Amino acid sequence: MNPVSNETILIVGHGSREDSGNQEIRDFTEQWRARRPDWRIELCFIEFAPPEMNAALLSAARGSRRVMVVPLILNAAGHVKMEIPEAIEQARAVCPQTEILLAPHLTACDPILAILKRGLRKAMNALDMPDPTTTGVVVLGRGSSDRGANGEMAKMARWLLEEGDHELVDLAFTGITWPRLEKVVQRQVLLGVRQVVVLPYYLYTGTLMQRIHRQVEHLRGQYPQLRFACGEHFGFEAEIFELMDQRVTDLRAGVPDSRLPCDGCTYRIIAHDLGHGHSHAHTHDHAAAPAHDHAHDHAHHEGQPA
Repeated sequence: MNPVSNETILIVGHGSREDSGNQEIRDFTEQWRARRPDWRIELCFIEFAPPEMNAALLSAARGSRRVMVVPLILNAAGHVKMEIPEAIEQARAVCPQTEILLAPHLTACDPILAILKRGLRKAMNALDMPDPTTTGVVVLGRGSSDRGANGEMAKMARWLLEEGDHELVDLAFTGITWPRLEKVVQRQVLLGVRQVVVLPYYLYTGTLMQRIHRQVEHLRGQYPQLRFACGEHFGFEAEIFELMDQRVTDLRAGVPDSRLPCDGCTYRIIAHDLGHGHSHAHTHDHAAAPAHDHAHDHAHHEGQPA
């Protein structure tokens, strides 16, 4: 028997209000299937698009002896830390005979850094290779109420600074937290930059990527003395497929083990005691949840489109 014939790999995407972003994730799934024809790869979304995560996970668990849940998500905030583990707990309760393993999200890592560095080189080429010491760089992400998720982006910005010649590599967010793009550009102008490269920290397109391009156009009008270059999202880069491959390989090898990343999270225990679940199948009452590092704000998108 084929050793993976009774195994399902379930991609979990965030989902977007803009269906073009959801379609890109569907396209990624098809491309990954083409790269791994012996794997059974399925797709679900946390919100905004079908198939819905809880139902898809139950379906996979009922039809497989082992399900490997692989989040196609950049940063670990509420969705990765709470909603995906809760969905897995529910599926384990219904299908105790099925082994369900959860892989880490994509994380801040060298493959993501390689994508950012390549995007920066492309933007510098578009600007005719100006002096990097007079060119500011802004890594621009969605922003989260979870400080750990924001910290992963800060790590990437710092690595980009340390491995390049740019003296200014700053972090900005399109929502939830600060600073915003306009403020960072204003500060860089005061420090004498002549060019600004905006590097979106997004996997796929969506309303927020569209907003970023509008913001950059507005900044071009606001600062006619500056030259701007804006990168693109990076969901189809080779490193993303390789990271997803590695997640599956690690789960099969038992690295990491099958424990949920938030099995012992006090916040989740308190939330359950208060009757505060996180499934998108029901109404969310955030007033009942205490403040915590894992605070879940449905406005954040963990590096995903909105």
